[in-house]
Amino acid sequence: MYDRKEMLISAVYEKFGVSELFPILEQYPLENGILSSVATPADEWVEVLGARLKYFLVLDCRVKLPVEVRYLTPETLGNDRIAAAVGANFLQPDKDVLIIDAGTAITYEIVEASGAYLGGNISPGMTMRFRALHRYTEKLPLVGAQEWIPWMGTTTETAIQAGVVNGIVYEMDGYIHEVRKKYPDVFVFLTGGHSFYFERRLKNSIFAAINLVLVGLNRILEYNVEKQ
Repeated sequence: MYDRKEMLISAVYEKFGVSELFPILEQYPLENGILSSVATPADEWVEVLGARLKYFLVLDCRVKLPVEVRYLTPETLGNDRIAAAVGANFLQPDKDVLIIDAGTAITYEIVEASGAYLGGNISPGMTMRFRALHRYTEKLPLVGAQEWIPWMGTTTETAIQAGVVNGIVYEMDGYIHEVRKKYPDVFVFLTGGHSFYFERRLKNSIFAAINLVLVGLNRILEYNVEKQ
């Protein structure tokens, strides 16, 4: 929940349905709202929020944005990706920005100083890589990340950990290095559930912003309220 540009409340639920929504609507004096989902929003959500809020927006490719989208297939562009791009552009206006989102997948997005969102790349996230090595091989165990990761594994478990974690670090540093060839002063945002895990492992200077997507969603909502 935001009050103008300030985040007041953020919460994570293991399960969240309309029954959990009603207490929130009763407790807080919400006027405007935006619904963003990686799946098709349930009709009951849209119905409830549309009836309770003064202005309600469902984010999709038809929504007006404060950035210029140059993605060739905007209808396939994930809401989280465009929200992160808008959030980065809002926090660092008039700057070239690279957004790295380390979540279920790892995404890399570029927004130019002009406000043009150029697009980006998608690769498997850390948990996905661990699970894939276990699932698609006969003998490799399922392991996870730990705080200390060796440069070179000396057991099968540490070899997997070093391969996955260090591989992602090299990937991220490689993207930053390549982007800076074209945009020397690019500002790099790191967001997503695993952002703080990788923040201290990267050689390059980055800014960790765990709530970047939420910042972007609020900016998209504000922008559309202003354009009414």
